[in-house]
Amino acid sequence: MLTADIPTRAQLVQRAAELAPLLKKNAAQAEQDRRLQDETIEALGDAGLFKLRVPKRYGGYEADTRTLVDVAAELGRADGAAAWTAAVYWIPTWMTCLFPDSVQEEVFATPDVRICGTLSPSALATPAPGGITVNGKWGFISGAHHSHWQEVIAVLQSPDGPPQPVMALVPIGDLRLIDDWDTSGLCGTGSVSTVAQDLFVPQERVLPLGAILQGQGASALNADTPVYRSPLLPVASASSVGTALGLARAAKDAFFERLPGRTITYTSYAQQAEAPLTHLQVAEATFRTDRAEFHAHRLTSLVDGKGEAGEQWSLEERARARADLGAACKLAKEAVDLLASASGGSSIYRDVPIQRVVRDIQAINVHALMNPSTNTELYGRVLCGQEPNTLYI
Repeated sequence: MLTADIPTRAQLVQRAAELAPLLKKNAAQAEQDRRLQDETIEALGDAGLFKLRVPKRYGGYEADTRTLVDVAAELGRADGAAAWTAAVYWIPTWMTCLFPDSVQEEVFATPDVRICGTLSPSALATPAPGGITVNGKWGFISGAHHSHWQEVIAVLQSPDGPPQPVMALVPIGDLRLIDDWDTSGLCGTGSVSTVAQDLFVPQERVLPLGAILQGQGASALNADTPVYRSPLLPVASASSVGTALGLARAAKDAFFERLPGRTITYTSYAQQAEAPLTHLQVAEATFRTDRAEFHAHRLTSLVDGKGEAGEQWSLEERARARADLGAACKLAKEAVDLLASASGGSSIYRDVPIQRVVRDIQAINVHALMNPSTNTELYGRVLCGQEPNTLYI
């Protein structure tokens, strides 16, 4: 067992901010390589950012979701791919903390362990003596190249009952990685596909997904710890929203960095900064970023508050968690789009950072969990007294 000095939220955000020069330097090459550089991963680890959801007994920080949002936002301000990959690691790391304590002993024995994962049940499993056998493929596995473990979801087919989705932990070395990540946005996340073929998973590393979705884990030591006793989807929502907020701030940084001396071509304005149109654009983008921050922080207040109090979640609260996630992503994209449209034709060159921000925020907004329309519809459906049309709530 380890004990560690726990840094404050402000200290962790400062550590993330200090990585900005490195992340900005490496961002273009990460896009070209379609994965983060080893140097970036090592820097994130050295800053302690892979420990945020690790239990304190293993030297982790047990950080709340407000800390996750603020750290990811600072990372995203420098590089969306680095922020997204860190946030994706936080979610399966949290999920690992719901497994039996013996499993955690095995996983967290690796310093700065990195766990990738998915919520999609795109594989099949069958019972086997002492566990299950898994066959299937999972896509969009961000950070797989640098991971030690993967959390997988499969549908367990049993002769003794109906099929049920299960969650399992497997060493990344037991999976085949398919280098199929060739995208327009979040290129540097290395979100490749992974494949299991006749993979045996011991029973202690298998949990029913339904219980996890309800916040019912199998860990005795984490059962009373606030950060580990909330349902999965609100936690995942709060864990991932910070990157979108950071990208909105990155767009503002990029715009104002280029503003001095810029004109508006084919107009009489000697300075773009003098134009009323510019004033409206930057003010509206800033308002939208502020509103995105409101929804992100309201989401974390809900998740962290319920965890601290140990209270049960209502259906409306679960739906609102996903709605806040979607709203933050939508508003962040609107802010980015406003500033990009005000950046002129020269902003589409690949050496101008705002073009990458545009593509990254678009990728986030079409992600199945983040999608604003899907999440808003779900919230409205529940508000109208209808049953949710998804298990992921």
